[in-house]
Amino acid sequence: MHTLEEQIDIDVPVQVAWEQLHRVQDYPRFVDGVRHAHSHGEHRAHLDIEVDGQERIFETAIKDLGGNQVMDWRTLDSAHLHGTVVLRELDTGSTQLQVRVEYEPAAVQDTFGGPHGFAQSGAIERTVRHDLEQFKALVEAERPLPGGD
Repeated sequence: MHTLEEQIDIDVPVQVAWEQLHRVQDYPRFVDGVRHAHSHGEHRAHLDIEVDGQERIFETAIKDLGGNQVMDWRTLDSAHLHGTVVLRELDTGSTQLQVRVEYEPAAVQDTFGGPHGFAQSGAIERTVRHDLEQFKALVEAERPLPGGD
């Protein structure tokens, strides 16, 4: 099992970042490869993903832990991806978002193709970093009000 950790500081309050993380329908706006996403049932999300021209469907389980500051997710299929998102208040108007992704390299290779070994780790790291930057740009540009949609 490999683990990747990345973080980014965002100029919005924790609650604004938290609520944006839970707008599953917005995932195509900041998660690379996600073409469509929606919540269904309690604590589940459906994601249509395209990687290298191949379409994949993922079901994920999402669990909130730690009072609007920790979200745990995992795929419910062969990709065997697991992640945790932690939000930390830096001050009243800014937040640190930390992502931890655990993955089995062989399962990722079987599901998505692409490089092996160090090259695979580098590709995943670049993707996660890009997703964090896209999330930051989205939430800072729109600055939705807490409790709004």
